[in-house]
Amino acid sequence: MRVRRTLVLTGLLALPLLAAGAARLRGQGSTDGAVLFEDVRRRVLGAAIDSSLTTDAMWEKAARGLVANLNDPYAGLYSPAELASFNRNTLRNDYGGVGMQIQDQLGRFVVATVFAGSPAALGGVEAGDRIVAVDGSPTHGLKIDEVSARLVGKPGSPVQVTYERPGVAAPIQLKFLRARVHVPAVPYALMLDGATGYIPLQRVNDSSAADVHAAIARLRRAGARSFVLDLRGNPGGSVEESVAISSLFLPSDEPVVTLRYRGQPPDVSRSAGVPVLADAPLVVLIDGNTASAAEIVAGALQDHDRALVVGTTSYGKGVAQSVFPLRQGWALKLTTAAWFTPSGRSIQRPHKADGTPADSIPPPDSLETDAARHGRPAYRSDAGRAVYGGGGITPDLIVPADTLSGVEVRFLRALAPQSQAGYAALNDYALELKHGVRSDFRVRPEWRSGWESRLVAAGVTIPPAQYDSAQRLVDRLLEQRVATLAFGDSSAFRRSARDDSQLQRALALLKDGKTQAALFAQLVDRSRG
Repeated sequence: MRVRRTLVLTGLLALPLLAAGAARLRGQGSTDGAVLFEDVRRRVLGAAIDSSLTTDAMWEKAARGLVANLNDPYAGLYSPAELASFNRNTLRNDYGGVGMQIQDQLGRFVVATVFAGSPAALGGVEAGDRIVAVDGSPTHGLKIDEVSARLVGKPGSPVQVTYERPGVAAPIQLKFLRARVHVPAVPYALMLDGATGYIPLQRVNDSSAADVHAAIARLRRAGARSFVLDLRGNPGGSVEESVAISSLFLPSDEPVVTLRYRGQPPDVSRSAGVPVLADAPLVVLIDGNTASAAEIVAGALQDHDRALVVGTTSYGKGVAQSVFPLRQGWALKLTTAAWFTPSGRSIQRPHKADGTPADSIPPPDSLETDAARHGRPAYRSDAGRAVYGGGGITPDLIVPADTLSGVEVRFLRALAPQSQAGYAALNDYALELKHGVRSDFRVRPEWRSGWESRLVAAGVTIPPAQYDSAQRLVDRLLEQRVATLAFGDSSAFRRSARDDSQLQRALALLKDGKTQAALFAQLVDRSRG
């Protein structure tokens, strides 16, 4: 069978009972693992007081235990249902379903986003609706993956969903025919400051390049002469698609990424086709949550001097995974390669088991002090600029994200242990406020007291003085949630853009830099100044 792979990225009380067995094992040499496992399996089946495990379940647990004990934080064993979820959420941008994104808010399954043109949108489902039953079966007590699994299915198949809507007394029962739902990797594309096109790429899935291509075309028709590609928060995805995205900006046959496997020659992936944006000034935004395939894009465009990279150092995932199909519909995901940027950089950073960086590198004041302080190896771009490896993609221009004041940090710390209830109260209140607000609304003082009273009703305890001192942050949270629910994500983003220091810096650079070379010249002038 040809195997295809998809690249992604004891207690002391037991001692008396064990003494005799231990005596028999003394003096033996190396262990025969197969014999050991079979002995353990037979003893568990025949003598364990917990007799709930079937033989099949025991083999599955053994397989999962093997994968979990690999020195590979990205390894995973997927059942057919888990594989379908992985493909749907990580690699693909479409699925058979109703067409909405849901959130678990204290056991309530709330519609966060309704995708345009989907059965849910055509049926009048609104953000904020709560799913209480699917096909007559209540959702109470389920996990969010279980609710999602009930909603997805073969296109054309029926599903009945019961909703509760704030302000509507009776439940709403809707019957849908599932359809092929497209989840855009680029949720919207906007013109900013009259000349700059803004493209937020949220993940690298199987249609990301097509979505970016379409966004570029729309923005050019709208008059865009320069562009911002926002990769902040992008967790990555498909290696192949990262090459296709890079090809939109690079000449044909330029190296994009090199994969090095065990016992195989290096595999160099190159750009292909005619670039759709070969020379317009381009800024790429990254942050600590830009990872994996998104880092491949940022690294390739930086090494080839095609983009000015702005923001903070990326996550640092310089390894790639392969997904191997197994029998009976299962699949195994393993780390099988390390990847390198065109200049030869590895950006792999060691991480703890919880995904946080093992090193605690503070945001550097400049590239020079960062390299000197932490010994990151320097490489050279095509034009001879210094670029750095050894722990994420280091931006050409480091711009920290907006910082919170001390009182705002203390407010968030007080809210954190109760965050689910706090944000559920915010969401419910914003659903009330969205009716009747205009697109240019401003947060009113009574809104602050309104959310505070709902926090108290939800059992969220924040001292009044602490709540009042964080007024600026409270207003921003209220503004963003109301704007999202009333007018959608793009309108909410426009309102928040004015407070986005990294984006504002990018826009200022593009205003003065009419060519890519002029953008880089501004960095040289800045370092001399």
